[in-house]
Amino acid sequence: MHVADSHDLIRVHGARVNNLADVSVEIPKRRLTVFTGVSGSGKSSLVFGTIAAESQRMINETYSAFLQGFMPTLARPDVDVLDGLTTAIIVDQERMGADPRSTVGTATDANAMLRILFSRVGEPHIGSPQAFSFNVASVSGAGAVTLERGGMKVKERREFSVTGGMCPRCEGRGSVSDFDLTQLYDESKSLREGALTIPGYTMEGWYGRIYMGSGFLDPDKPIREYTKKELFNLLHKEATRIKVEGVNVTYEGLIPRIQKSMLSKDREGMQPHIRAFVDRAITFDTCPECEGTRLNEGARSSKIAGISIADACRMQISDLAEWVGGLDEPSVAPLLGKLRHTLDSFVEIGLGYLSLDRPAGTLSGGEAQRTKMIRHLGSSLTDVTYVFDEPTIGLHPHDIQRMNDLLLRLRDKGNTVLVVEHKPETIAIADHVVDLGPGAGTDGGAVCFEGDVAGLRASDTVTGKHFDDRASLKSQFRKAVGALEIRGANANNLRDVDVDVPLGVLCVVTGVAGSGKSSLIHGSLPAEEGVVAIDQSGIRGSRRSNPATYTGLLDPIRKAFAKANGVKPALFSANSEGACPTCNGAGVVYTDLGIMDTVATTCEECEGKRFNADVLEYTFGGRDISEVLDLSVAQAEEFFGSGEARTPAAYKILERMDQVGLGYLRLGQPLTTLSGGERQRLKLATRMGDKGGVYVLDEPTTGLHLADVQQLLGLLDRLVDSGKSVIVIEHHQAVMAHADWIIDLGPGAGHDGGQVVFEGTPADLVASGRTLTAKHLADYVA
Repeated sequence: MHVADSHDLIRVHGARVNNLADVSVEIPKRRLTVFTGVSGSGKSSLVFGTIAAESQRMINETYSAFLQGFMPTLARPDVDVLDGLTTAIIVDQERMGADPRSTVGTATDANAMLRILFSRVGEPHIGSPQAFSFNVASVSGAGAVTLERGGMKVKERREFSVTGGMCPRCEGRGSVSDFDLTQLYDESKSLREGALTIPGYTMEGWYGRIYMGSGFLDPDKPIREYTKKELFNLLHKEATRIKVEGVNVTYEGLIPRIQKSMLSKDREGMQPHIRAFVDRAITFDTCPECEGTRLNEGARSSKIAGISIADACRMQISDLAEWVGGLDEPSVAPLLGKLRHTLDSFVEIGLGYLSLDRPAGTLSGGEAQRTKMIRHLGSSLTDVTYVFDEPTIGLHPHDIQRMNDLLLRLRDKGNTVLVVEHKPETIAIADHVVDLGPGAGTDGGAVCFEGDVAGLRASDTVTGKHFDDRASLKSQFRKAVGALEIRGANANNLRDVDVDVPLGVLCVVTGVAGSGKSSLIHGSLPAEEGVVAIDQSGIRGSRRSNPATYTGLLDPIRKAFAKANGVKPALFSANSEGACPTCNGAGVVYTDLGIMDTVATTCEECEGKRFNADVLEYTFGGRDISEVLDLSVAQAEEFFGSGEARTPAAYKILERMDQVGLGYLRLGQPLTTLSGGERQRLKLATRMGDKGGVYVLDEPTTGLHLADVQQLLGLLDRLVDSGKSVIVIEHHQAVMAHADWIIDLGPGAGHDGGQVVFEGTPADLVASGRTLTAKHLADYVA
């Protein structure tokens, strides 16, 4: 054996990232290894936080110091030995950016190829690829330029023009915002009487004083009596420098100011009161000029075989692949070949139902991950490490087989494939399994099993015991107490669907990926009071955020501490007055070393407790605030549930967190260290406190281990038994089998779906055997 062929293992020794407890594993290269274990056991810490992170860091180090200055600096993982690494390609579940200009086409380079195709072959010829881009505006200009020739300065007239494809009305966004003026001001009042109803625009505040003292408006005249010029100045006036109360400031009309300060932000990132105002005051309509295509008339006029680039981007990708396959243009043959391959990859990976103009921010986590996989299918690279984070998320059992085939194909080309996964169908195809546990959080972080699938099945681990779990069909079904009527639903691919969603029961909406489930429920359910929708969007949070701040638990805790000690609640916040002055409440001091790793050292002043020493002298129930934040949810539930520290408001939130299986989480643990499944359940626990009679859950089994699914079903039962109606969009067969009523959409995805193919009990669905869901559910319960 040649010595170069002996490096066939990735060796990890003494990994201590997050909750890993000196983990040592040896992973075979050029094989498919699946990492299993309950949510929070340390799978992502080992695969992403250790192996993939170190591989990326070492590749970044091969670039010059100048280039590294522009790259994110990655710290070396806390591990003794990492040997045998290869280049890691990470395909994670991170949602794609919600920028309104980002679409499926721009995210996968399919749009770039279409633009070149139309600029070369489109009739009439209108310009370069930029002429078909909705991100490039058409501009032209002329003027004098000064040049130096033979030691003399010469002035010459120059003209320039750029032909872009951007629609001038909506600026390439596809929609235009319209303001409801009644939500901006009360026309019966004058400015002095407080006519402006925008959050933060009080007359005592700085904005109010600018409008009152601008000289453009009469502050004592009711707005309904304004002249046209005054109304224009109030609403639309462009930025103008003025002096108010002796200070130089910029005056700007209300609408451009709101567009810059509020509408430029992602809706999810807004504070709740700002988001409520934006939802009230602004409506987004399809742009009337480009009809939502984002492109100007010139770009839409150039066609190939009667199809414009706007028509091509609107087509379902499976149809577009067929159209591109029928084009015969020898002058652009290499381009057509690459475009066909990209579009065929979409179809192969099960995303043929999307269109290239679909906004990237509207893709689910599973769709985003599969979209990122497109560029790796058919890649000529070998001997690289592909790292996947639950690639079966959002997939119907019918689609999981297709995903498994893709993972095996990547392996068979000589690549190392590492997969973090909970679904037994994917674990079953592994060459090697690493099971972490035995529990989650501080109870996890150890390797419970290493070996093949047969060994895992026979092992005494949590995963081994639950590997062949099968939920049985219910014999008793709850009776509906009413129904939510959906009539003529036609959002996205739905075809005038009429369906009654039963209330007072556990109703599961299922169907293959892209069949129209989310469109039916999120897009068509009447937005009545009392509907609590918990979707798949990720929860946001910095390293300063933790479960206590995210769930609102810290508010009653701070108030209880303040009341017991007769001081202000702000003292008990590490982000406010109580923060340690040395580390500003972070608990660690960060030293930036330029291109080298940033060094984080525990703060010597507060010893990592994050609070000022004076604050730690105040106690409640015998503990200071830092000791309370170091408790696990289960310990805190006991602490706040009885005795002198009894706090009903805090106990209620902790009880919900325990019910969703997060009893092991520490209250002060940074949100950045939580796994995807833990974040999903934290969101569920938070939203369960919302007042509402109808709960809509979008794939609540995401990131859940086989053993935790049973606990989730118990939670859903408790919700229904307490008088709530629960509607679940789900692919997991255990949840389908447990339902009182199933609505199955299909029969396929995209324009092959959008119809209700079955309504009834799970038992009737299995007995019918007609739909794809019926076949897979029958196999599951058999």
